[in-house]
Amino acid sequence: MTRAATEEDLVQILTPDGQRLAHEVYDAYLGDVDADMLRSFYRDMALTRRFDQEATALQRQGQLCLWVPVRGQEAAQIGSGRATRPNDYIFPTYREHGVALTRNVSFSEMLRLFRGISGGGWDPRENNFHMYTMVLAAQLPHAAGYGMALNLEQHGWDEAKRAAEGDAVVAYFGDGSSTEGEAHESMVFANSFDAPVVYFCQNNQWAISVPFEVQSKVPLVQRAAGYGMPGIRVDGNDVLAVLAVTRWALEHARSGKGPVFIEAVTYRLGAHTTADDPTKYRLSDEEKAWAPKDPLIRLETYLRDQQLVDDAFFEQLGLDADAMAAKVREDAMAFPVPPLAKSFEQVYAQAHPLIQEELDWHLQYEAGFADAAQGE
Repeated sequence: MTRAATEEDLVQILTPDGQRLAHEVYDAYLGDVDADMLRSFYRDMALTRRFDQEATALQRQGQLCLWVPVRGQEAAQIGSGRATRPNDYIFPTYREHGVALTRNVSFSEMLRLFRGISGGGWDPRENNFHMYTMVLAAQLPHAAGYGMALNLEQHGWDEAKRAAEGDAVVAYFGDGSSTEGEAHESMVFANSFDAPVVYFCQNNQWAISVPFEVQSKVPLVQRAAGYGMPGIRVDGNDVLAVLAVTRWALEHARSGKGPVFIEAVTYRLGAHTTADDPTKYRLSDEEKAWAPKDPLIRLETYLRDQQLVDDAFFEQLGLDADAMAAKVREDAMAFPVPPLAKSFEQVYAQAHPLIQEELDWHLQYEAGFADAAQGE
């Protein structure tokens, strides 16, 4: 039985002031991390934040229906995303923009959904990155089912073959989703059948306006013991710690030993969505307390202290990020907007009389505006 985690069990490799700590278990999973990889992690996080800023601006200008900010959670997403293999399958929520980057999903294509012109925006089969899920925890049973199917495909493989060639699943969710029934049902099924699923919870301290202490009186990772799976509590603003624990968890899962629960402790620096105003429910002192733990500041401090970057690196990255943002804006504004009538075709796989009746009414309604315009 796995021992319940405590506050002291938080895995940390880079401190908030950029100091590198040794870890007797997880250092073994960081042996390939060199200067180039560290710079690439910073680049990934910086591009994700710049994309987030541009998408927020587009929504404020009326070009997106909604946007879900990710500022503050970049390390949790880049560290975990970079730990996966190409054949691993990812089930995201609606905020995993950084994970999408690690799976080579186009930032531009991601905006189709938030522009309201598509139910998705990308083909999940191309990158093994599923469609965003707007319903809390709805993706978690799918993750368990996918993991159970992987077990059927890899039936008869020994542990060494599974570890070397096997696939796994990473299911992302937040602290708010952790109290949904689907979360518990998914973890029960996954553990009962040793499904190779890593449950990656980004505990950003707020479920919209509900603080974490209302969601749970103990660290979420303690629930792992109840399901019978290993649980790891990691500093979610530490990209190296997240990379290491996710690599360990994926190794454990894909080798046939069953699922793992990771609680990445992080903080949502901005709003839950652009329809939200966090000043209505949380104090500025709390935001100020978390600001020095910013994952980008932490890694930048370490890179500078180790003389792995110079000002030219950041200047060029700034130019690259602005160019990326301009391209994203250009692409988003150029997307063709399908007629609303097309949406009626996507409700059911086959024709449905009620939907046809509603479509006929809609077409008649639209035609009325055309008649009025001709009469002027």
